[in-house]
Amino acid sequence: MTRYGAQFGPDITFLGVDACDLDDEASYADADVVVLGAPFDGGTSHRPGTRFGPQAIRSTDYLGHDGSRPSLALRTDGLTDLRVVDAGDVEMPPGDIEVALPRLEAAVEKVARAGAIPVVLGGDHSIAYPDAKGVANVLGHGRVSMIHFDAHADTGDIEFGSLWGHGQPMRRLIESGALRGDRFLQVGLRGYWPGPETLDWMAAERMRSYEMTEIGHRGLEACLTEAFGIATDECEGVFLSVDIDVCDPGHAPGTGTPEPGGLSARELLDAVRRICLELPVVGVDVVEVSPPYDHADITAALANRVVLEALSAIARKRRDERDGTTWDPSRPLLDR
Repeated sequence: MTRYGAQFGPDITFLGVDACDLDDEASYADADVVVLGAPFDGGTSHRPGTRFGPQAIRSTDYLGHDGSRPSLALRTDGLTDLRVVDAGDVEMPPGDIEVALPRLEAAVEKVARAGAIPVVLGGDHSIAYPDAKGVANVLGHGRVSMIHFDAHADTGDIEFGSLWGHGQPMRRLIESGALRGDRFLQVGLRGYWPGPETLDWMAAERMRSYEMTEIGHRGLEACLTEAFGIATDECEGVFLSVDIDVCDPGHAPGTGTPEPGGLSARELLDAVRRICLELPVVGVDVVEVSPPYDHADITAALANRVVLEALSAIARKRRDERDGTTWDPSRPLLDR
């Protein structure tokens, strides 16, 4: 693990939480969540730059970095109600994906074995393979489902002569046996890729993909409710993978493969909140933030809030389970 270095910016942690060292188990032995950076864009097929994503996600916040951030809606502080620590960036050689991904998998697995939830800041979406597999190595292959927000299915086979890239991790996860195709839920797909052959493969694996037209007709809430029932069947936990390009480029311009017609920032944040309030989330990654293409930190700010919303909701879920209460968004703010 590294504390970044000159290429990736100053020695910062996510919103000022305590740092930890994965080589020192005592530094994260009591952690509920361990943040990991994956500064890698070697799997990119179009515009690079996501190697700078972890730095931007950690630091883009107008409120400063004091290790506290109370949620107005949820009435919890995900950074203090949970024990959240940041292990820095995994060393991932930018030119060697077959070395970089196993290093990340080992780091994620170490966090999961310690009983903490890994939250991985990408990086391009090739990192989803080691992220989810690292958790499944601990909880059991086939025992972790995935809810995957993305404009793209990421189920390609061989792209540019390689099995590894940001358009292929979901196929590799299913082929490896780490995750089951019939417990794989994709939300927000749209556009003009992949083609019929790949869609046929997805159907044969019994994947469930909610394309934006279906979401528009049925409503996001109904689609999520259906997905939740599938995700929790015969699985020990749910891995949440958020590609920021699931949002319309107007809400997330700083990404390598923008696709018009996506979710709004509000829809994504509400969905992440609901997932982490209702489901047993065992891992999270937020990927494809490419600061060189961002404007006014729009994309980085959204990604930061996706992470914070997940932490706040996990904290609220644990409080409600402990106290026998239920969060009710329809109640006035000061009565929640």
